[in-house]
Amino acid sequence: MFLTPKTRAIRFLCRPEDDGVIPPPVSAKTFMPDWFRKLPAVDPEKLSTGDSGLTVKRCMPFLDAMTAGWIIRLAATVRMEISDGGKKVDTAWDFDRILVSNHGAHQVAGNPRAPLPPCKFHNYWSIRTPPGWSCLFVQPLNRLNGIFEIISGVVDTDSYAAEIHFPFFATGADGLHIIEKGAPIAQVIPFERKALELSADIRAEREDEKKDRSRVFRNTISTDGWYRRFARSQR
Repeated sequence: MFLTPKTRAIRFLCRPEDDGVIPPPVSAKTFMPDWFRKLPAVDPEKLSTGDSGLTVKRCMPFLDAMTAGWIIRLAATVRMEISDGGKKVDTAWDFDRILVSNHGAHQVAGNPRAPLPPCKFHNYWSIRTPPGWSCLFVQPLNRLNGIFEIISGVVDTDSYAAEIHFPFFATGADGLHIIEKGAPIAQVIPFERKALELSADIRAEREDEKKDRSRVFRNTISTDGWYRRFARSQR
């Protein structure tokens, strides 16, 4: 008899009454911001003998960060009033669940964002990962919104089955900000914890390592798209 190996998958679970009401998480690679979609890979106005005209759309590290993992979206539209230089944040919504609450300022006393008050987005998706896997929660990478900034965190989602909420600072200008239902509020990047156990080898490079570094760098600058093809061939 052949045994089928367990599928390694991340599960997003909501309460039955929320199914079809709150926006589901989406793969980050399918949820690109409009500005990035519209950006040309080469800016024709910059292209010249002295400039390749390449934009960040051809930068694989930038794109790989943006498309890693999953995006958690806001359950319903929030009205956020920022005043007094960001020291005061008032929020409201027309939904039957709490969407934003506050942390005590003493919990992050002395942080670089002071005196901005710490707030928290409420998320109604619980997340489950296979044994040995956790999730890193961050501000959606390379998707600055000018209104809020999520505080990063790691949760052992193979054992913590409850909903995970997202602390944030309101960073927008004074005034009323409308954060629409479905707006990206956090990026979820699953990882295997044993990867964190990698030991470090810190030293000067050997001659063969120097040659590898030089070869990769020279190939990268010699033709557009080489790194993209090389990186994908190594996966």
